[in-house]
Amino acid sequence: MTAWVPRCALLATLFLVGVSVVQAQRHREPLTQPEIDQIRDASWEPRKRLALYVEFARARLVKLEQMRSDPKTKNRAAQTHDLLDDFQLLYDELNDNIDTYVDRKDDIRKPLKGIIEADTEFQAKLRALKDGADIPAEESRQYEFVLTNLLESVDTSAEDHRKLLADQEDAAKHKRLNTNSSANNGGRPE
Repeated sequence: MTAWVPRCALLATLFLVGVSVVQAQRHREPLTQPEIDQIRDASWEPRKRLALYVEFARARLVKLEQMRSDPKTKNRAAQTHDLLDDFQLLYDELNDNIDTYVDRKDDIRKPLKGIIEADTEFQAKLRALKDGADIPAEESRQYEFVLTNLLESVDTSAEDHRKLLADQEDAAKHKRLNTNSSANNGGRPE
């Protein structure tokens, strides 16, 4: 019986390592190397960095529309799922960056206006995909979960972004925002 306990512990450890590897493989990097370089280069400037995340998220939806309209596309459901997942990862990263800039009390009113406009665009495109009458039910079931979660996330974030813009406008009136973010870190990228 004593040999049984170490074997169980070893098997449990191997199982957990295997699950971790599978999860790590499942979430690939949604950004290309040139996009990563652009994000890194804009790390000192919230306005540019946030605009880049919006641009890259938008590009994933454009790519999704192009792929879906191409009659030669193979495995459309899996590709749709992957592009929606990439969009979700980018959108989450956008929101994480917004939170960082808000915590630092940076003035992000200008990029927030663009983000709010993009939210409306994203909502319309995602709803059009969800409501697509010409999509076979078998196909849509393969990405329905990620699409539903994504729509909820964008809807909630859009509301949060509008509230945040109002809060930023109020804070700006009372001069409680950092208007020059690079001055706060000596002009160095973070």
